[in-house]
Amino acid sequence: MRIDKYLWTVRYYKTRSLATEACKKGHIKINGANVKPAKDVYIGEKITIRKNQINYQIEVLDIPKNRMGAKLVDLYRKDTTPKEEFDAQELLKYSKDYYRKKGVGRPTKKDRRDIDDYYEDPFLIDMDDTEEE
Repeated sequence: MRIDKYLWTVRYYKTRSLATEACKKGHIKINGANVKPAKDVYIGEKITIRKNQINYQIEVLDIPKNRMGAKLVDLYRKDTTPKEEFDAQELLKYSKDYYRKKGVGRPTKKDRRDIDDYYEDPFLIDMDDTEEE
């Protein structure tokens, strides 16, 4: 079975075309070597998938006939991803947390209107109208 089809059937990618794109970009490796989407997968091979800044490592246990439910996926692959990969993802979340809180930074459209309303003092507008008379 092709690697892009295998990754789609074991539910690592939502569509087969997304799996194909990942192969073309070099995010998929079989036994440490970059592969093209048409590369065949065999039982016992180790696949490394770079997705969402995590290097998933799986071992092929069996080749499925077609896409199956999420509960049956473990019959066809063994996930050997080290726990450190997920810990690094957690650290990355925390490192981005300090960058910018929601509502801080460039004003939204509503913020801009509030600022404009603040600077438009109704007392000054009325005085300008009376001077012209």
